[in-house]
Amino acid sequence: MAADKPEPDHVARIMAKWHEAMPDLDVSPQGVIGRLHRLAARLTEELVAVYAEFGLGEGEFDILATLRREPPPYALTPRDLADWTMVSSGAVTKRVDRCVEQGWVTRRVSDADGRGRVVALTPAGLDLIDRAFVAHMANEHRLVGMLPDAERARLARTLESWGRALGD
Repeated sequence: MAADKPEPDHVARIMAKWHEAMPDLDVSPQGVIGRLHRLAARLTEELVAVYAEFGLGEGEFDILATLRREPPPYALTPRDLADWTMVSSGAVTKRVDRCVEQGWVTRRVSDADGRGRVVALTPAGLDLIDRAFVAHMANEHRLVGMLPDAERARLARTLESWGRALGD
């Protein structure tokens, strides 16, 4: 007896509708891009739920994690933070302001350049991101654990290759 064929997913149903509407148009890229888009949104929901357990939003988590990757004293310039977090300097300022208000980071004058600023983790920020990052990694392991090891490794290589082709 043949295995039951799974129901078409949302993207497959959209592609079928497009095939009906425009049968001569190849909509197969939607099978990849549409699914990646939907998956990215769903993964973000799963990730931010864990951040929220620690009182963090996505932006604050990103700032604290970026600083934590640096060697002690866990500090970067706002420009470096913008480069690593891939957001505008205005977005970094807003995120850092929220972290300063919570006592997770400090903003001080740079020792190297009196005109520049440096953002650094406080002991409270270090403790928070260490706990939050452990939970974050457990969550990511849970999420990727839904795939067999070989598929996960192949997917990682494929996404890296595609990112490089797009200039990432």
